[in-house]
Amino acid sequence: MSNLYIKHATIVTPLGVAAAKGEEMKRLNVIEDGAILIKDGVIRYVGNSNPLRQLYSLFGKGATFKEIDAKGKVVLPGFVDSHTHMVFGGFRPDEFRMRLEGASYMSIMEKGGGIQSTVNATRQATIADLVENAEWLMDRMISMGVTTVEAKSGYGLDYTTEAKMLAAIGRLAAKKKIEVVPTFLGAHAVPEEYKGRTSEYVDLIITEMLPKFRKAAKFCDIFTEKGVFEIEDSRKLMKAAKSLGYKLKFHADEIVPLGGAELAAELGAVSADHLLHISDEGIKALAEKGTVATLLPLTAFALKENYAPARKMIDGGCAVALATDLNPGSCFSGSIPLTIALACIYMNMSIEETITALTLNGAAACGLADKKGSLQPGKDGDVVILDFDNINMLPYYVGMNCVKTTIAKGKILFDS
Repeated sequence: MSNLYIKHATIVTPLGVAAAKGEEMKRLNVIEDGAILIKDGVIRYVGNSNPLRQLYSLFGKGATFKEIDAKGKVVLPGFVDSHTHMVFGGFRPDEFRMRLEGASYMSIMEKGGGIQSTVNATRQATIADLVENAEWLMDRMISMGVTTVEAKSGYGLDYTTEAKMLAAIGRLAAKKKIEVVPTFLGAHAVPEEYKGRTSEYVDLIITEMLPKFRKAAKFCDIFTEKGVFEIEDSRKLMKAAKSLGYKLKFHADEIVPLGGAELAAELGAVSADHLLHISDEGIKALAEKGTVATLLPLTAFALKENYAPARKMIDGGCAVALATDLNPGSCFSGSIPLTIALACIYMNMSIEETITALTLNGAAACGLADKKGSLQPGKDGDVVILDFDNINMLPYYVGMNCVKTTIAKGKILFDS
């Protein structure tokens, strides 16, 4: 049953069907003693709590529904984790220890670690293996209020394994626990067999992979970075993807200010992600073109890097989203609570901006702001009920989960 009536809640939500930019990110709609009515998985009513008898006309004669009394609780839209690498084979804890002991990424790669280690494990895994591992991670995301997640391929770097990863993502989506947004990231790295021949690998992606994966993936992503896929190769590949109907995402300006943000804006990308070293010109370009700036503070934290300049971006008129970047290498964490804490404490984002970044703007970064990311009639019934009556508990209870209940399309998936 996906008919649900939540009453006596403190409802806190952004509003709109597009990303909120700049000052707009602070504007949340608050309804005290609020109610949400979800019918057939879709929100039908958001407003003041009504006597029960008034609801039957909204549900329809003979309809059955579940009631939740949320008195003393904050109710938010479901969180959107708009950048993850949750489908992969193998873990890399020993490599993480090596990093803690001072080993460089290059020295780890020379010993067989790094992304190639995950590529090797993913090539050996079955689709069932990948689904089982990813669903284990997804269940933990749900317990932290995630109702929509983006999932990338990119640990195959050949046609067969990239197809296998996208098939696994498709199976996760078919389970319909939460919304799963598939992204093709064949240009995550240059595989060992193409070292020194990056342009040839780009051509392989364009001719052999992009046309065949169009139905399996909504987005095409690329790691635009010095020494990986630089500007001209990135432009060539992403223009080809766009011509086939893919929506575009970019890993951009993570390590050096290469101009990935500017390229993302130029090509009309939905989002540009990471952005630790974005230039002033890149900020201006994202703001002008409406490309969402998706920031990943957990990765900067895990790598001991400076955080992306969120305050500068928001003040410059950008639409900022937050995501976890869950992956087996640089950031093995899908922690929404720690993401919130880092955004507020180290990135100087207000809790209102942080909520918008993890809901409406995250939905926009997935091309889903028309049906996700805010509590409004006509949108999917994706709801988070907190254990507390104050949104300031989210950063204050540092790194700890404040979620009591997670609801996706009117179905209770988690209740503590």
